[in-house]
Amino acid sequence: MPGVEYSVISIGTLSRNRLWGEAAAVRTAHATTTFIREGKRAILVDPSLPAVALRARFNERTGMDLTDVTDVFCTTLRPVHRRSVEALLKAKCWAAEKELETYRAYLRELADSGQRLTGEQQLDVEADLKLLEHFSAAPDKFSEQIHLFPLNGASPGSAGLLLTPPATTIVIAGDAVVTGEHLLRGQAWQGCYDAEAALRSIQDVLDIADVIVPGHDNLMISPQRWL
Repeated sequence: MPGVEYSVISIGTLSRNRLWGEAAAVRTAHATTTFIREGKRAILVDPSLPAVALRARFNERTGMDLTDVTDVFCTTLRPVHRRSVEALLKAKCWAAEKELETYRAYLRELADSGQRLTGEQQLDVEADLKLLEHFSAAPDKFSEQIHLFPLNGASPGSAGLLLTPPATTIVIAGDAVVTGEHLLRGQAWQGCYDAEAALRSIQDVLDIADVIVPGHDNLMISPQRWL
């Protein structure tokens, strides 16, 4: 039986990259979207492109349609990482339990302080709370070769996926490794929730991964494996 397989569907980018001297947003941010397949399970990680673009790109990269996706996993619930999740609600939607709990609490706090929100903002908060009803807490293991990999720091409960085929280890890191350049410089994303935790998560990725899929960049060989 074939083992776990993966491919990058769409390479993400930052709206601004301070390592390039960009002080303000100069492009539309989107996260790297990755597809994982093992047996009957077809997992799409961080569906970030608009749905029309994602559907076309997914077919280009896999020959499949979004209706073939069985599971969606979001490394974080930041909106840019789930831009087209509403087109995938027939699939099972997952995020780390702590990410779900903290984001839901944040939205409820915003909703309860409605007098400080505009009408449009209030509707957005209510829509996000409704969307979270489709999400469940991710299991520790999706299969023998697909594991939840907590990587707190970018957001309170951010987490990646660890793939363990026989010959290598792959970490889909989300914003724990925002770009390859950030990793090589040992820097966390400037917008992270907890800088110290984010730096520990970077080290966790380096300790275990042969291949790394950053949150907003193409996959890369771990620099630890260059030595």
